Amino acid sequence: MDKFMGSRRGSVLSSLAVLLLGASLSAEARTVETAYGELEIEGSPERVVTLYEGALDVAVASQVSPLGAITTRGGEGVAAYIAPQVPNIAIVGTPREFNIEAVVALKPDMILAPPGLDLTQYQLFSRLAPTIVPVAGGLKADAWKMQSRTYAEALGDDAASELEKRLTAIESHAARLKSRMAVPETASLVRRMPGGLLVMSDQLFATGLLTASGYQLVGSDLVKAGRPHSDPLSDENLSRIDAQTIFLATLDHTSDEAIEALASQPTFRRLKLASHDGLVGVDGQLWTSASGPLAAEALLKDIDRAREEEERE
Repeated sequence: MDKFMGSRRGSVLSSLAVLLLGASLSAEARTVETAYGELEIEGSPERVVTLYEGALDVAVASQVSPLGAITTRGGEGVAAYIAPQVPNIAIVGTPREFNIEAVVALKPDMILAPPGLDLTQYQLFSRLAPTIVPVAGGLKADAWKMQSRTYAEALGDDAASELEKRLTAIESHAARLKSRMAVPETASLVRRMPGGLLVMSDQLFATGLLTASGYQLVGSDLVKAGRPHSDPLSDENLSRIDAQTIFLATLDHTSDEAIEALASQPTFRRLKLASHDGLVGVDGQLWTSASGPLAAEALLKDIDRAREEEERE
């Protein structure tokens, strides 16, 4: 009898130990809401591959060093603003095409994928590692914040906490810029491409930060609903981007040349508000392709410099 009771007690203790272990593991696990449902994730990933610029940004901001990433739009590597922080990162594709063999070779334990990744690709990548696809949320200026939160939650509690600190600081920075304007000033964001200037939507990462910084955007009515930018701007429509500050983005670091070319156009000289001094060259990789907390901080610094130069004149 005693032997039976002892055996039973041991069994109960063993069961309790298992339950406690299970409770401990459960406490460490976290649920991440993705575009393809909830994912249960435990621990911190160590071999992360990012297939979206915004995901790379969040990972680096979280002190995670991804093994692989895609190129920035129009470039051969990651965007210049973040490249020094990931000098040895492997390139596993472009925004339009992923190199699956290259991803497999990195043996990821987590893949941070872009919003809008289709189901077939999601199922393929999910066979390699937990694949995080944020809810796209449509074309909205603040969508990057929601997407960043999804990536950070997947990376762990420390990453989520760090992101919230950075988002708070970004909002405070933008508010300080806005407070420096006695009255709202006008601005437009255009990107120079071989076919001409494209007006960027007012529902993008960069234009959202411009608005938060106090600018009134002009030219957005040239962009069709749901599109990120307009068709190439004709000379006749140049007056539609007439603003006190025109942020002119280029993807190939030739913004100085782009400024001189635009300022020399007779139609530009006839604009009422715009002037050569109001043309601000910016990095298109950062302003028209990137997103994430590090990109936001870099972009606000660009606005800081533009404001300081304007105030000195």
